[in-house]
Amino acid sequence: MIKLTQVAAKQVQAAAEQGAMQGMALRIAVKTDDTGAFEYGFGFDQTTEEDMQFTSEGIDIVVSPAYAELVRDLVIDYVEIEPGKHHFIFLNPNDPNYVPPKDMEN
Repeated sequence: MIKLTQVAAKQVQAAAEQGAMQGMALRIAVKTDDTGAFEYGFGFDQTTEEDMQFTSEGIDIVVSPAYAELVRDLVIDYVEIEPGKHHFIFLNPNDPNYVPPKDMEN
């Protein structure tokens, strides 16, 4: 399952409205780089029969079955990295370089 935080979902919805992409799903793709770290791509797309489909915070999300194991338990957030600079971040326990944020550790 892929999860969007409320903040990320609001930003995705705003982007869909701004780009006239309402009604389209958010497609997530992932690949590994030369070091084995994960690289992500995402954008609005049509759904195909083969896609795995999820809904999180009211946003339809699709992913190719080829990426299923790489995105299992992925959380997408939208955070302020530096003052005034917001970015989507991908919190993925399947990524070999993943370190959970301190506020998510038990």
